[in-house]
Amino acid sequence: MTPELSEILSTARVVALPMHTRFRGVDTREALLFEGPEGWAEFSPFTEYADAEAATWLAAAIDFAWRPQPSPLRDGIRVNATIPAVEAARVPDVLARFSGCRTAKVKVAEPGQTLADDIARVRAVREAMGPEGRIRVDANGLWNIDEAEHAVHALNEFDLEYVEQPCATVEELAELRTRVKHLGIPVAADESIRKSSDPLAVARAGAADLIVVKAQPLGGVTHALQLIAATGLPAVVSSALDTAVGLSQGAALAAALPHLDYDCGLGTASLFLDDVADRRPRDGVIPADRVTPDGAALDRLAADDDRRDWWFARLERSYRVLDAG
Repeated sequence: MTPELSEILSTARVVALPMHTRFRGVDTREALLFEGPEGWAEFSPFTEYADAEAATWLAAAIDFAWRPQPSPLRDGIRVNATIPAVEAARVPDVLARFSGCRTAKVKVAEPGQTLADDIARVRAVREAMGPEGRIRVDANGLWNIDEAEHAVHALNEFDLEYVEQPCATVEELAELRTRVKHLGIPVAADESIRKSSDPLAVARAGAADLIVVKAQPLGGVTHALQLIAATGLPAVVSSALDTAVGLSQGAALAAALPHLDYDCGLGTASLFLDDVADRRPRDGVIPADRVTPDGAALDRLAADDDRRDWWFARLERSYRVLDAG
């Protein structure tokens, strides 16, 4: 079932999507898209990732393009708004791009910013969404355990749904979970799942109340479903700042989950100024069906020749890793 490299390259297109606001250090998101018998797929590991890690993303893309996916249990996926580390005054404008979303994920612990900046941003989200809005914060593992404990206490007044990857290590997550248990704020693991050689360590250590999963870094929908089942923890499906094509793979994962208790982080198309198809949320929901990119958009958003060649070379290297392993 694994295609030849030439088959992948025969339809491969590299696109560069401009963003409304810098996010995760990215102003323009690049991705390589290709088409297989089942439809279009995306290969878009972040540029700093080594080939061995990127190969897992390629395995996910090949799986999505060449193999039938698990049967969906729902047609639409409720999604959250995503608030980059912007100043508080910009929060209403960012939220306005996420039609009907009842949940917001707020980036915190941005390098160069302070906890006061985080508090102001989260306060602005709470004021904009009202008391019924759901707010979760994501630190991307950038707090040490004492900083995380202090921050969780400081943000407790905003009735957080959960705090995502507040610290980098499983041991720190487990300790923090013990320290803040009396506040009733759950701890979610993201990087400790998708970037770990032992993603089940989080569950064994009792280090999280729920997990955040992404289809590409986990090798595809089927592998991600198996991991979720093995942890026995509730899951939130999120994107890796994907194009509309990658978001449809995330939606396929969310649609196949037996239980989906949380809004998913699959509304990130609203962070882009342009995309290969429209996957922005409507009334807080995205559809769970496949995306076929618009031909005119593929041309309009085509990366320049140097970046196209860089991605093709990366695809070939990642393919060799898969072929060898």
